[in-house]
Amino acid sequence: MNKYLQVFKISFQQEFAYPLSFVMWRVRNVLQIFVVFFLWDTVFSFRESVLFGYDRDRILTYVFGLIFIKAFVLSARAQDVAGEIARGEIINYLLKPVNYFKYWLTRDISSKTLNLIFAVGEFILLYLILKPPFYFQTNPVQITLFLISIGLAILTYFLLLFIVNAIPFWAPEMGWGGHFLVTVILVEFLSGSLFPLDILPVNIQNVLSFTPFPYIIFFPLQVYLGKVTGILLFKGIVVAIFWIIVLWFFMNWVWSKGFKAYQAYGR
Repeated sequence: MNKYLQVFKISFQQEFAYPLSFVMWRVRNVLQIFVVFFLWDTVFSFRESVLFGYDRDRILTYVFGLIFIKAFVLSARAQDVAGEIARGEIINYLLKPVNYFKYWLTRDISSKTLNLIFAVGEFILLYLILKPPFYFQTNPVQITLFLISIGLAILTYFLLLFIVNAIPFWAPEMGWGGHFLVTVILVEFLSGSLFPLDILPVNIQNVLSFTPFPYIIFFPLQVYLGKVTGILLFKGIVVAIFWIIVLWFFMNWVWSKGFKAYQAYGR
């Protein structure tokens, strides 16, 4: 445990090695929140209007909730794994007394901690500028389940990253392409990062509910807003756990096959 604590500390310090890259990541998130905020604020310009099951308070809470959810779920250092495989650097870790997956999960948590700190500051700044109305969840059971759903979302995204980052075992030059397709296009669009998924046709919602993507961002926010309760909430958590189990076994299978095919040429 102590060695992973040291990994956390070192990784936290390394986040400041490329400050411009980190700042641009945070600026991108803030600008995206601005765009989404003004879009929905215009749609709900009449305070009493209700659309897609949302009133103005809940939809703007959803938008601001994206600041924290994305900071804690989508900020991940594990996206660098593909580069290490392509360069042959992964061999260095396999010779050390550390679990490679635990090592990168620790680095992920370090990155999420720093991003969460900045997200709090961004939240306060945007609140002072925009002064939006908020929906505050006061039900302790709902809040507890919200935190559980966040934990499940973190594990789901982490496993998806590791599966995608295994591509360089077979095609070293395609690591970034796979990462871009899954984490930038599929996750951003299908997770509810750009808009609440329940504005889509019911048939599409039903199909998406059996995929892992809604449980990364959309489902946790729905739990917080109290839009998912009872049997639907239980079903969502069960499906999220199911996908974590499936992705875990699939990840281990892919990596096992990958190491057998790995040539470790590097660059």
